[in-house]
Amino acid sequence: MRLENERNAIVEYGRKLITAQLTTGSGGNLSLYNRAEGLLAIKPSGVDYFEMRPEDVVVMDIDGCVVEGDLAPSSETRFHLALLRNREDINAVVHTHQVYATTIACMRWELPAVHYLVGFSGNKVPLAEYATFGTQELSDNILRAIGNYNACLMANHGIVTVGATLGAAFAAAEELELVSRLYYQTRCMGEPAILPDSEMEVICEKFKTYGQRR
Repeated sequence: MRLENERNAIVEYGRKLITAQLTTGSGGNLSLYNRAEGLLAIKPSGVDYFEMRPEDVVVMDIDGCVVEGDLAPSSETRFHLALLRNREDINAVVHTHQVYATTIACMRWELPAVHYLVGFSGNKVPLAEYATFGTQELSDNILRAIGNYNACLMANHGIVTVGATLGAAFAAAEELELVSRLYYQTRCMGEPAILPDSEMEVICEKFKTYGQRR
């Protein structure tokens, strides 16, 4: 079986998306790229995370051709491929419909630095303009919005996070859900105090050596 380790990781982290309440049912998707082999493992379309087996995970090349797997790949394969082609610093992409981040996205707001943990993305989480799921337009919008950030909100849809590892992309999704909740709650209470870009530059630099590699 090609990319056995990567396929196992997709199954493992797919289930974590459910248990961490970052998505529901078969919603969202995730991928992991093996740059040495030029192949990625990606969640199959419409398969429940707790029913998904490693052999169900689709293996593709960076041009989008299926190399191994009997199921159709995620309907959002376009933007996974686009991100992996255009960002050599990332090998993993996670997309979810987590409640608080998606709430912010449905307001068509960016997520500012209401808490320093927004540094998992950068000095903010930018917003990609709305387009129908699975389309080239949506892929283009995400690629344009995310730039060098490690996350972007998708208007009226959800959030995308990226990382050098699947663990890093998953951690970004988790932490940014907390920041989204804090932003929602502070907006309910009044006008939140936002950390300045100068402080977020310090935070982002410290994050480069913070914690253990995942």
